[in-house]
Amino acid sequence: MRERRLTVGASVVLLILAVAAVVAPHAQTLQRGIYASVLDKAGVPVPELMPADFVVREDNISREVLRVERATAPMQIALLVDNSTAASRNIRDIRDATAEFIKAVTGNGMKNEVALFAVAERPTILVDYTTDQTKLLKGAAIFSQPGSAAYMLDGIFESSRALKKREAARPVLVCIATNGPDYSARYFHDQVMGAVNDIGASLNIVMVGPPPTDITSNEGRERAIIYSEGTENSGGRYDNVLAATAMPMRLKQVADELTHQYLVTYARPTTLIPPEHIKISSKRGDVTVRGTPIKTAK
Repeated sequence: MRERRLTVGASVVLLILAVAAVVAPHAQTLQRGIYASVLDKAGVPVPELMPADFVVREDNISREVLRVERATAPMQIALLVDNSTAASRNIRDIRDATAEFIKAVTGNGMKNEVALFAVAERPTILVDYTTDQTKLLKGAAIFSQPGSAAYMLDGIFESSRALKKREAARPVLVCIATNGPDYSARYFHDQVMGAVNDIGASLNIVMVGPPPTDITSNEGRERAIIYSEGTENSGGRYDNVLAATAMPMRLKQVADELTHQYLVTYARPTTLIPPEHIKISSKRGDVTVRGTPIKTAK
């Protein structure tokens, strides 16, 4: 009888250990998300991708992709427009581009909130966050301000801080810029991008004209870093449009990209120190992938 009890007891212990072995890996992982854009060579969003199409790496360590679905959570979009003197000769195309973007991210049942800012002389709210397309389009009737410089970097910093106060769940920054002078007080890339990264936003910049040429100054170099590396590292895009007449179409492309993103969910071990770098890519060689990790509460 005693031998039978020992056998039963040993069987129970083995069963518990077997269950623990199965459950433990799942209990010791966290699920994290990335908003991802996937574009083909023509810049068109690619539909119907599966978990097997994506690769997620944290500090160059591959993670298991659990789910891929269409991103449906409403965005909170800060739309910053350069209306300084440098924008004066292209202001009509800039107005059209602003309107094109607004129409593409609002209406048709979409619940994205957009706030419109002008950045000549100082960042100024033209229309506060709203889903009202009519109100936003009315505010998009922007005129250039004579004798002014842009304060785009201040606008990026301040709108990021404002989005943090709003506890925005899916923040996005879109900037329509020129290559004219920028007199922002906050121009260091770590300060500006620190505010963007703090809220988990993507920074997207479309500039009319070639890249800024004032990189011999500290301010110019810092702006160049923000526009190139800052956009890329945040999962956004940086476009230079040489012909202002192409601005409306380019802003429509940005809107299409944002409104056709994926939500990619992957597994992360709980015992790790939070990673410094998160990168998403695709196993397909014919697409471009950009990703913005979802900011989680600390």
